[in-house]
Amino acid sequence: MIDETRLLNLFLDLVRISSPSGSEGLVAEAITSELRALGMAAERDGAGNLLTRLDGEGEPLLLTAHMDTVGPCENVRPVVRDGVVYSDGTTILGADDKAGVAVMLEVLRILKEGKDGHRPVEALFTVREEVGLEGAKEFDTSRLQARMGIGLDAGGEQGTLVVSAPSQNTLLATVHGKMAHAGANPELGINAIRVAAEAIAAMPLGRIDEETTANIGVISGGTATNIVPDLVTIRGEARSRSEDKLQAQTDAMVRALQERAEANGAQVDVEVMRQYDPYTFDETDPVIALVTGAMRAVGVEPIMVPTGGGSDANVFNSAGIATVQVSCGMAEVHTCDEHVAVSDMVSTARIVLAALRPTA
Repeated sequence: MIDETRLLNLFLDLVRISSPSGSEGLVAEAITSELRALGMAAERDGAGNLLTRLDGEGEPLLLTAHMDTVGPCENVRPVVRDGVVYSDGTTILGADDKAGVAVMLEVLRILKEGKDGHRPVEALFTVREEVGLEGAKEFDTSRLQARMGIGLDAGGEQGTLVVSAPSQNTLLATVHGKMAHAGANPELGINAIRVAAEAIAAMPLGRIDEETTANIGVISGGTATNIVPDLVTIRGEARSRSEDKLQAQTDAMVRALQERAEANGAQVDVEVMRQYDPYTFDETDPVIALVTGAMRAVGVEPIMVPTGGGSDANVFNSAGIATVQVSCGMAEVHTCDEHVAVSDMVSTARIVLAALRPTA
């Protein structure tokens, strides 16, 4: 039933459309055009998320993928070699997550053209996933009837499904030192950059344990080499699949900032913001039974894995829609070596179609 050539050509068309986070309009138009050709209505909310529905039999199922990509994503020139799609090496490919988008559209086409029954589908294409799941957060989930969902935004070999994902806290810290002339009287100043550096050096960062990571990703401050800087801002994050570990890691990072500021006579303001909450499923959960059953029905053995990354699934799970991410085969995402095998996208489409068979 799956038209491999059609799926490939659709994917190639999608990745050629630049859609960095916040500028998904053109790819949304392309998706809308595909849906209208199928006789399906496309609803776009104020955030830019795109929702379509297809009637069926039984309990509805949410399908979701995001339209935005990381950079560099201008003038993507896809290259197909031996059944695998790459970029030409100067940009990302955009399989994250246009592989998921293409699979969703192929599945919808098959359902519309077919005569077999299927579950009702709510297909949601989100925006700004790559910059903090912002589109999913702004989407009004009360519009959805589905209580279970499949996200098509994971990598790994076929059969990979993400059954556990972390929560994330972000930290924004401002270190206040004291300005002075760096050559004439530096001893009168308090170097905010040095205070920040000492605090960062005192923090546990990187891989903390199998469930927990932390990072300082942005630091900015200072105005000139001959001025002792009095202001520095730091942005970082902590993630963990354990709430207790996340709190302990966040506390350690905040404490390092406070202690080094006090030791140097500086001041620090720290704001901690929760970005998203965690989720964990096991084999007894209905959504896992649904997806693993669909995989086995098409000859794919499930591989249940945890992840250290967040996705739109975190948002939907928090809203009471049990959602797991399934691999579309994308590899080396967020790099110019990103690629995806056409056979993996075809396999993912088969899995989704199997999951959409009518419920008893």
